[in-house]
Amino acid sequence: MPDRLPRHGDRRRIRVGLLGGSFNPAHAGHAHVAEAARRRLGLDQVWLLVSPGNPLKPARGMAPMAARLASAVRIADGRRVVASGIEASLGTRFTVDTLRALRRRFPLVRFVWLMGADNLVQLPRWRHWTTIARLMPVAVLPRPTYNHRALAGRAAHRFHGARAPISAASVLPFYEPPAWIFLPVPQHAASATAIRAAGEGVVP
Repeated sequence: MPDRLPRHGDRRRIRVGLLGGSFNPAHAGHAHVAEAARRRLGLDQVWLLVSPGNPLKPARGMAPMAARLASAVRIADGRRVVASGIEASLGTRFTVDTLRALRRRFPLVRFVWLMGADNLVQLPRWRHWTTIARLMPVAVLPRPTYNHRALAGRAAHRFHGARAPISAASVLPFYEPPAWIFLPVPQHAASATAIRAAGEGVVP
């Protein structure tokens, strides 16, 4: 168990999970991940950060920002899970820049970056990915077919010593990064790719 709890951490500070993505469209799987993380990590809120444009995804087939943000609003409750287009306001394009900007803007918030196992597999392709891991604690949630690859992948190996046990889930927001956890919560099979292929809207 990494010994990275702050010596003088204020446990009363608001705890916020950040779930970024294209949300093209937002669906029941996103809502499931947000609520599971909120409960297991003891978060006050989860913010759905709708990206203006993912540098690793093609622009073709990407719905307009307003439509994607609207789909995220529909799956959020506006209180515990909040949809946000703040990245567009910040003018950031890469996750590392967004996280830095949010830490500056909200210095009293304890943030946790939330990602699916599929993104942990891809993390080494992200700009300054090792810096991301050092900006705030990370919670990885399972995704069908990706979990084994994620835990055996480059990012997991690079930060092997910073992995926290499941018993530390409720205090992860107070760890000094790098610190990450793999949350064994029930998986949800919903996929934005499948929804688009089927020509459907947001999954209720």
